[in-house]
Amino acid sequence: MNIVKGGIVSGILAGTPVPRMFHARQTFPRAHLKNEDLHAVVATELAKLGISEKIKPGMRIAVTAGSRGIANVAVITRAIVDELRFRGAEPFIVPSMGSHGGATPEGQREVLAGYGITEESMGCPIDDSMEAVLLGKSSLGKPVYCAKSALEADGIIVSCRVKPHNAFRGTYESGMLKMMVVGLGKREGAESVHRDGMGNIAKNLVENARVVLREAPILFAVACVENAYDETLMIEAVPKDRILEREPALLELAFANMPRILVGESDVLIVDEIGKNYSGTGVDPNITGTFSTEYASGGLSVQRTCMLRLSEASHGNGLGTGLANVITAKLFDSLDGEKMYPNCLTSTVLKSAMIPMVVADEREAIQACLRTLNGVDAGAARVVRIANSLHIDRIMLSEAYYDDVVSGAYPGLEALDMPAELRFDDSGDLVTPIAPEASDEGSAD
Repeated sequence: MNIVKGGIVSGILAGTPVPRMFHARQTFPRAHLKNEDLHAVVATELAKLGISEKIKPGMRIAVTAGSRGIANVAVITRAIVDELRFRGAEPFIVPSMGSHGGATPEGQREVLAGYGITEESMGCPIDDSMEAVLLGKSSLGKPVYCAKSALEADGIIVSCRVKPHNAFRGTYESGMLKMMVVGLGKREGAESVHRDGMGNIAKNLVENARVVLREAPILFAVACVENAYDETLMIEAVPKDRILEREPALLELAFANMPRILVGESDVLIVDEIGKNYSGTGVDPNITGTFSTEYASGGLSVQRTCMLRLSEASHGNGLGTGLANVITAKLFDSLDGEKMYPNCLTSTVLKSAMIPMVVADEREAIQACLRTLNGVDAGAARVVRIANSLHIDRIMLSEAYYDDVVSGAYPGLEALDMPAELRFDDSGDLVTPIAPEASDEGSAD
């Protein structure tokens, strides 16, 4: 694509005013486990009645590791591995991420390495084979698969995070069932549960999981839930026969502890960085409101969204670009179709991989959103800026919000300084930090 900086598009956008913005702090409940206690918590959970007796000396046990960004995932995974070794078992890790990582062994290893999960750091082997075995068919007639490497083990531990899904709603969303069916199912398992579309995935997920629980050597699950600050709120070992019963309550807990953008409505949302380490769709639409399907809703109500950069941890997988109205040439040039499209072809959701308007730099991306607003003057627009969808305790808001924030109209939202012009460098990149300088914090009065 020919993107000409200083060309016709740049000329059209040049006069579009960007509202002054101020830094703000969002405050949410912050109960969490201390990082230094995580290993002890895992050890305690694996020592519980109904869990400990499942681990016997000499057993080869597969431990799942997925592609979603999970707080402390390397620490939690290593703690599980250490406890298994302590009890005389022989653990190994199975990349459990469906078709992510380009649906290749090398790609999935690369994803795990980005989270600090390697054979060296975990002290055990990683079996990255993509071969899946057909376990049978669900009550709805869907084929159900499981990784051959995991099936050949004496037992499987399903390690995962429970959280709201970004494209559908149901009693079970992202969690233990999805890890068993989609993660462990490799590309074939992921394709099976997605084939009927996101409107049917909730029921397919449950029925496919029943087959996995019946046919695969699942021992138990180790599920975590996070708070609004991307911190580990809890870790719980769940016996195999309680997974179906327990997951809905953990999902409710996850919903209750999700962060949100407290102003609720905006004209323009600026997302500094998207990536698979933040959400399966680059940004979590439960935060940003930019959903890829009609089967989920929530988050910020917004008219225009621009995305500026892709995280290095995504390795070119820029799913989520299609949820924006405008992206930068820098983000566009970071995309790798070989990493993005296998995921879409498997999930049957194409929207998140579509290419929106591409402009030369970050200033122009913001200006393009402002210039195309309907019924809103660009200079007075309500603009929200976030670093990414995972860390939203510090945000920036445009001047249109300032008086209401200072007056306490949004409980939990605090202005940290006065509105000021956003700063851009000579390349047009945004250089105003998402958090104020330490000396400026708290100077809104």
